[in-house]
Amino acid sequence: MSRSERMSSIDTSWLRMDRPTNLMMITGVMMLEGPVDLDAVERRLEEGLLVFPRFRQRVATYPTGLFWVDDKSFDISRHIKRIRLPGLGGKAELQRYVAELAATPLNMSHPLWQFTLVEDYEGGAALVSRIHHAIGDGMALIAVLISMTDASPDGAATIESPVDVDDEDESGPYGLFAPVRRIIDLGVDLSRRAVQEGMGLAAKPARAFDLLRGGIGVAAELAYLLVMPSDSQTRFKGQPGGDKRVAWTDAIPLPEVKAVSQALGCSVNDMLLTAVAGALRSYLEDRGDETEGVEVRALVPINLREKGSEFELGNYFGIIAIELPVGIENPLERLYELRRRMDALKQSYEPPVTLGLFAALGYAPKLVQDSLFDMLVARATAVMTNVPGPQYPLYIGGSRINQIMFWVPQSGSIGMGVSILSFDGKVQFGLITDSAMVPDPEAIIAGFQPEFEKLLYFALMEAWAETDVELHKNQRRTFPDMDEPEPQPAPRPKRTTRSRAAPAEDASRPKTPRVRPAAKRLKAKPAAKAPAKSGAAAKSGAAAKPRAARPRSKAATPESA
Repeated sequence: MSRSERMSSIDTSWLRMDRPTNLMMITGVMMLEGPVDLDAVERRLEEGLLVFPRFRQRVATYPTGLFWVDDKSFDISRHIKRIRLPGLGGKAELQRYVAELAATPLNMSHPLWQFTLVEDYEGGAALVSRIHHAIGDGMALIAVLISMTDASPDGAATIESPVDVDDEDESGPYGLFAPVRRIIDLGVDLSRRAVQEGMGLAAKPARAFDLLRGGIGVAAELAYLLVMPSDSQTRFKGQPGGDKRVAWTDAIPLPEVKAVSQALGCSVNDMLLTAVAGALRSYLEDRGDETEGVEVRALVPINLREKGSEFELGNYFGIIAIELPVGIENPLERLYELRRRMDALKQSYEPPVTLGLFAALGYAPKLVQDSLFDMLVARATAVMTNVPGPQYPLYIGGSRINQIMFWVPQSGSIGMGVSILSFDGKVQFGLITDSAMVPDPEAIIAGFQPEFEKLLYFALMEAWAETDVELHKNQRRTFPDMDEPEPQPAPRPKRTTRSRAAPAEDASRPKTPRVRPAAKRLKAKPAAKAPAKSGAAAKSGAAAKPRAARPRSKAATPESA
């Protein structure tokens, strides 16, 4: 029996964001340890993916809207392929191949996904995935990953709940905001009214500024999103040409990252964003660009799924705009400024408001959607995603996955995507760029590890300082007199010359106090000569008499505070 399902307005928005220069695909890579049974991997992929009906469905357009319908000519071989890389078949060749796939559109006549097995890659294999954003967001695709993998080589089922969403350190920005149904609905209502009015607040800047001055909450956030100023003009901004480049780092141990963040009094997410800002700064400096005062705005997806809906496909996230203080040179100062900004964003309505905006745009004509969304993304430089993955080993077809990376799609004129993924006790950075703006993303990627090491250095210095203080305290407890001054020998009496002995006093005579003569008593000591007066004090004849302190105002007293 053929099944069909109306596409949600939010998923419709993401489907219609496709541009020739920016395709709305989430592209990923998994590295498999050898030896690899390719047939077993393909069977496990098919088994895990087809649990979700969406992976058998294509998009159909009807007068009443867009629908997901079963693909009557579905063929698994169209979606799971094998290839061998040319030349040495190493990391550089794989990066070029992934970049080519990221710029190649999926076939809209069939389900919008594809997996490619790269044979004989570094003694094992690589698995490259492409899934359209209309199918699901990053959290949804983690559920897909869980469904097609195992917890052991013999095929044991994976743990059902892969992510602790209450752990802000692991979940990054996803843990910062709780879903608020009322606010989301209000955001949808306001956004839909804005769209229905033509260009809404975007077409009436004066009205938007009125909301900013007098409004609070959802309305003010929506107004700010539509009129916020652009970030700094750097070589990272421009018009994309559609030719992509990808790069990724070696993994960083997650326990090490957490230890450094705890020592510096910040979250893991604060520290990772600081490393990103530092790497961007280094790239600009190496090319002789000005960095003082530079702010790079990144659009960051924020998970708004309610508990229990982690394994559902579709898109359920909002977006916040984070200004990365690239212009701050000192890593520690940059870290604490980012922490301050992230703390302020925790009270923001931006995520539910943008979710409502996406939902409303899904009902609007595509021309209106493109105009409004272009207005939003033109004020940013990058898209940045932090997705928490399973913190235990995964296997597919009996082979262990030793590395996972993915790249988020960029929309509109944005030409840079930064991805952060935690998996199996490690943190992984990935970068995708448009070659018209950044032809060498590996140069930016190379700066992530040094920036983290700078923060590690500060953490070690902090730990050494605390250890030194504690050691001193322990020594004082053990040797309480160690800080007391050593006793000095008594001074030897001075040798004096022999003199005639004074006559002995008669103890029987009463002693009378010696009284100075009156003249001597009344004679005062000469006063110290006062310094000469100069300037205005000399002219006015002002004395050195101290002025009375001005009484503190009531507002400044502790009691009034």
